[in-house]
Amino acid sequence: MRFRTRLLLCGLVLALQPLPAVAQSASGASRTSPPPTLERRDGQHDFDFEIGTWKTHLSRLLHPFTGSTSWAEYEGMSVVRKVWNGRANLVELEASGPGGQLQALSLRLYNPQSRQWSLNFSSSRTGTLSPPSIGEFKDGRGEFFAQESLNGRAILVRFVISVITQDSCRFEQSFSDDGGKTWEVNWIAIDTRVKGESEKAPRDRPAAR
Repeated sequence: MRFRTRLLLCGLVLALQPLPAVAQSASGASRTSPPPTLERRDGQHDFDFEIGTWKTHLSRLLHPFTGSTSWAEYEGMSVVRKVWNGRANLVELEASGPGGQLQALSLRLYNPQSRQWSLNFSSSRTGTLSPPSIGEFKDGRGEFFAQESLNGRAILVRFVISVITQDSCRFEQSFSDDGGKTWEVNWIAIDTRVKGESEKAPRDRPAAR
């Protein structure tokens, strides 16, 4: 009887003892706060620098992925207009050279949820919008990516905007047919601002054939 009473008393004492491991774990959990959410910068005015009229010198690789080094050179003008208070803009490009005439436009749209831009390109030759290139600006450089097809083969497209100043900027397009391991540049445009020129559309010209 005494043995049973002592056994019950020991069990009661053990039950009343704190559990250090559990207490420490709970205390540690209460002190640990969730990691802060990464706040992306608001880039809806990233293209404001480009609003206006520009002279364009454009180089285009004629035969991508063939090993060819034949480029066509063009000179022309582009006009960039702000839409939706800067959350979109429209680019109209006209250029000509020995390779013929280019008429193109690019509609750029800002997504306030993802805080990224989509670049939607079309030329007068096709009359349709290409798949959008999606991306953003970081440290004064814009990078945008898309997946398209070339001669029936799926490729990646990279469009880069860099060397941005108040009066000049550089545009470069590259293709990759190996999943982004290597890139071949096929389009380079150097734009220089036309000072004192008001925003106006390029003069109407016959569509490229």
